[in-house]
Amino acid sequence: MADHLDLHTVGDLLHHYPRRYAERGELTRLSDLPLDEHVTVVAQVADARVHTFNGGRGRRLEVTITDGSGRLQLVFFGKGVHKPRTELQPGTRAMFAGKVSVFNRKRQLAHPEFKTLGAGSGAETVEAFANQLLPLYPACKQMESWQIQQAVDTVLGPAGHEESALAGLIDPLPESLREGRGLATLPEALRKIHRPGTKADIATARDRLKWDEAFVLQVALARRRQADAQLPAAPRKPAPDGLLTAFDARLPFTLTEGQRKVSEEIFADLATDHPMHRLLQGEVGSGKTMVALRAMLGVVDAGGQAAMLAPTEVLAQQHHRSITEMMGELASWGLWREAPPQKGGGGRREGGMLGGAERGTKVVLLTGSMGAAARRQALLDLVTGEAGIVIGTHALIEDKVQFHDLGLVVVDEQHRFGVEQRDALRSKGKQPPHLLVMTATPIPRTVAMTVFGDLETSVLDQLPSGRSPIASHVVPARDKPHFLTRAWERVREEVAAGHQGYVVCPRIGDEEDESKAAKEKSAEDEAEKRPPLAVVDVAEQLVKGPLSDLRVEVLHGRMQPEAKDEVMRRFAAGEVDVLVATTVIEVGVNVPNATAMVIMDADRFGVSQLHQLRGRVGRGSAAGLCLLVTDMPEGSPARARLGAVAATLDGFELSRIDLEQRREGDVLGQAQSGVRSSLRVLAVIDDEEVIAAAREEAATIVAADPELAGYPQLRTALDALLDKERAEFLDKG
Repeated sequence: MADHLDLHTVGDLLHHYPRRYAERGELTRLSDLPLDEHVTVVAQVADARVHTFNGGRGRRLEVTITDGSGRLQLVFFGKGVHKPRTELQPGTRAMFAGKVSVFNRKRQLAHPEFKTLGAGSGAETVEAFANQLLPLYPACKQMESWQIQQAVDTVLGPAGHEESALAGLIDPLPESLREGRGLATLPEALRKIHRPGTKADIATARDRLKWDEAFVLQVALARRRQADAQLPAAPRKPAPDGLLTAFDARLPFTLTEGQRKVSEEIFADLATDHPMHRLLQGEVGSGKTMVALRAMLGVVDAGGQAAMLAPTEVLAQQHHRSITEMMGELASWGLWREAPPQKGGGGRREGGMLGGAERGTKVVLLTGSMGAAARRQALLDLVTGEAGIVIGTHALIEDKVQFHDLGLVVVDEQHRFGVEQRDALRSKGKQPPHLLVMTATPIPRTVAMTVFGDLETSVLDQLPSGRSPIASHVVPARDKPHFLTRAWERVREEVAAGHQGYVVCPRIGDEEDESKAAKEKSAEDEAEKRPPLAVVDVAEQLVKGPLSDLRVEVLHGRMQPEAKDEVMRRFAAGEVDVLVATTVIEVGVNVPNATAMVIMDADRFGVSQLHQLRGRVGRGSAAGLCLLVTDMPEGSPARARLGAVAATLDGFELSRIDLEQRREGDVLGQAQSGVRSSLRVLAVIDDEEVIAAAREEAATIVAADPELAGYPQLRTALDALLDKERAEFLDKG
């Protein structure tokens, strides 16, 4: 139990809550059982038969169970036939647990664990079972739901005496808060969640336990914010009539109201003597890069350096290109050695070129694939302060990279970076640098309060003028093949009108890729009997078929950086009509003339990812078109997901749908800290009011008592939540 369910103590067991409850008359719908998942069902045996094979030497027991909504077959082989053959007679009601598989196109449980709920349908047995809510626990093969229930029963003791067994529990909620909010005591909540008499008991218990989770988490984040506020940082106020002023003067457009407002928030943070920790969220194309660049120029004006961390080389190169283009001659006073030495300067500008009279600074790129000479020069420019702005990938984090005076770190697409990597870059400043985190994935307010609870949040929700709407449609290729034919016609029409298009595929398509895809087949793939469509194959089919007279090129992540750059350069220059690509174009590719996008096997992408991809078209004055091609049947969850994407351009609404489907995982960063979810009853989407209220209560308590000296039990609960890994995650976040 300890290894498989991570339950090591009595406390762990008591906080392993039932996933749901079975009751008489409420039978689990067998018709909805998910494939390849470990399930527990309550059902009645309809039929049981033994079949022989291998000339009578082999035996197989087939049991059919029913719950009114559907039927499910159970199979037992060999010596495993004896016990179920005796106990699973027709009419027997039982709990069954096992992994759902498919045989002969029918769902089944092979060798499930089972526990009868009274033989036959005798009146006393049914009555004993009748009014009881049966807790069904998150389980695994090694530890079934009812075995967990037996362990919980052992800990709780006889009915009616649970309070004494639970008396010594640590209660994280201050009593005044609990009473003020009208919440149950912890012993009462645990008794009611494990042994509910009514559904009202379950609701009472869950209300209380949600508060525990939300409150302890918000206290952790409030203490983190408090600690950040105590850290020293160098205030970075832009020089009047400096680089930022010169940059603003040469802008060919005016900033949106949103960009101005967010910039003011950022510059106010940069002017303080403790580090900025700000999250900047904005839709693709809302102008985040412009806001970040102005912040970086302001820091350079103030004598510091700014680093932008990008998740991929393609994106780092794209940022470097677009930033140097935006800055024009302000970034062109490049190699100082070509300029005449200034008096007393020995060939270097005063302050390392960070704010001399000739307003300008060097913008360098640092990536893993750079040549040795270019890399040496970039490293030298950083340590001397010659470069005011550096844009790079993980290469920026290496030990040998040293800065003259790092004042600001901008992290693009934060969710792609581990916490340790951000921490390593931040440690390169003489004092903690200011931090600006950018994401194009809209984050619902509750998630921002939990996942990014230590960051101040700014939102860019206006698109710059000149951006066009994007029309999105689902193309059901299997149901209506003529829709796919029309999709290719639409691409040709866009090209004929002088525009360009993308075709996006989930896979690249070579031997290595094929074998990987074969290993990773999901249940849906099995049903379809085909691997995801590949860039290489689709491009070949298009060139030979529907797009035969167009200029079609391929782009994917396994190409050499120079080859990728060359293809992107030619596409941006209008020398390529249609780019067939993987999601390498998801972030950072900006071609205003591209108006059409066809996403093949769109059901294999996440909601947020589809939204990101779609944001690559309609970036100019012409309207955008996004076609979501799928083989999934109507009525399937995948089709519903695609329908949602086609129905709205509101990224916040889509991120909410995405989160509801994926669930939230561990808000302390399961992907980054590798630990199991700390949330058991709290759902960050559904429990917005609880999270917001807990945040307020936590802020009040931490402001009055940062060390929690007056709250020893809360302190203990916090230590338990922030085990070593999670504490490191929060410290570095």
